[in-house]
Amino acid sequence: MSAKRDYYEVLGVSKSSSNDEIKKQYRKLALKFHPDRNQSAEAGEHFKEISEAYAVLSDTEKRQLYDQHGHAGVDGRYSSEDIFQGARGDFSDIFGRGGGGFDSIFESIFGRGGGGFGFGQERGSDILYQTSVTLEDVLHGKQMEIELQKQIQCDTCSGSGCKPGTDKKTCSSCNGQGQVRQTRNMGFASFVTAAPCSSCKGHGSIIETPCGDCKGQGKKKGSKKVTFDIPPGIDSGDYTVPNEGNEVPGGSNGDLIVRVRVQPHSKFNRDGKDIFYDQDVSMVDAALGCEVVVPTLEGTEKIKVDSGSQPNTIIKLKGKGVSHINSRGRGDQYVRIVVNIPKKLNKHQKNLLNEFKQNSD
Repeated sequence: MSAKRDYYEVLGVSKSSSNDEIKKQYRKLALKFHPDRNQSAEAGEHFKEISEAYAVLSDTEKRQLYDQHGHAGVDGRYSSEDIFQGARGDFSDIFGRGGGGFDSIFESIFGRGGGGFGFGQERGSDILYQTSVTLEDVLHGKQMEIELQKQIQCDTCSGSGCKPGTDKKTCSSCNGQGQVRQTRNMGFASFVTAAPCSSCKGHGSIIETPCGDCKGQGKKKGSKKVTFDIPPGIDSGDYTVPNEGNEVPGGSNGDLIVRVRVQPHSKFNRDGKDIFYDQDVSMVDAALGCEVVVPTLEGTEKIKVDSGSQPNTIIKLKGKGVSHINSRGRGDQYVRIVVNIPKKLNKHQKNLLNEFKQNSD
C-alpha cells in the first residue's frame, strides 16, 4: 500500500501559485521527464506523476476539492480518465505543436489508448474505503481483510461480454483501433486529433451476441475479499492498494483508496515518531524524589523522578515511540512530570508547611 505524494510537492509549487505559474512549472518538468527526451527507467513514472498533479491543480474545481480534502476529495469523485480528460486542452497546447498532440504523448507512456486516459482501453473507477487504527497498530502494523462490493469480471463469459461459444467481431469502421484520427496542417504546425469510433464506442470490436448474465458488459456487481497490510508507522491519510478497485475486463482495474484515521489514544499523544505521556506526582514526591511506573505502548517502564524536580520536567524513554513509514528506527516516549498541588490542607499539614517555610527563609 503506497501513499500518493502531495501534488504541490510533485510540481514544486506552493498552494498560492497561480495557474500560469503551475503551467510553466509543469511544462519545465514535463520536458525534462518526457520519455522521448529522458531515457532513464524512472522517467515514465515521473512523467505520469507530474501530469496527474497538473491535471488536478490546473482545474479550478478539482484544485479546490484537493485543497479541502486531499487526494480523497479527487479520487473519490473522479476516475483517472475524468481527471486527465479535463486537461486535454492544456496538454495539447503544451505538447501538440509540431507533433502528435495529447494522445500520441500518452500512448507512448500508458500504451494504446493511454491506459484509460484516452480511448480504446477503459479503466475502472476507484473505490474509497474508510477504516481506523489504534496507536498500537501504528507501532506493530496490521493486516486487514475486507469484503468489497464492486464491479467484478463476469464468470459466465470470462469478461469477454460475449455469449459463451461466440466471439467479438473486429470493428470495420476503425479496423480495431477504437478511435478515428484526423490530422490538420496549420502553417508550420500540424495538429492530430482523435475521437472514439462511433461504431464500436472506442472498443475496437463489436459484440454481436451479448452474454445473458452481464448484458455484454463483461462485468457485474459482486463481492471480493481483499487483503492488505497497514504498515507500521502509518499516519492518518489516504493510501492506495493498486488494482483492487472496480474491474474492467480488457482494460485496467481501478484502485482501492484506503482512508486511514489513527484513533486518539486514552493515555498518549503522538507527534510523528514520538509519543508523550503526562505522569502525575505529588509535590512531596517531586521535592524528595521517587520512582514511578509509567505505561508504554508495549507494557510499563520504571522511571526515576529526581529530588527537586520542577513542574513540566521531561524524562525521555529512548526508543519507546513508534516508527514512521519513510524513516528508520523508532522515536522516543517523553514523560512530562505534572506536579499536583493539593487544593485543601488540614491543620497539621498547614503547620508542617509553615514550619518548612520558616526554616527555608
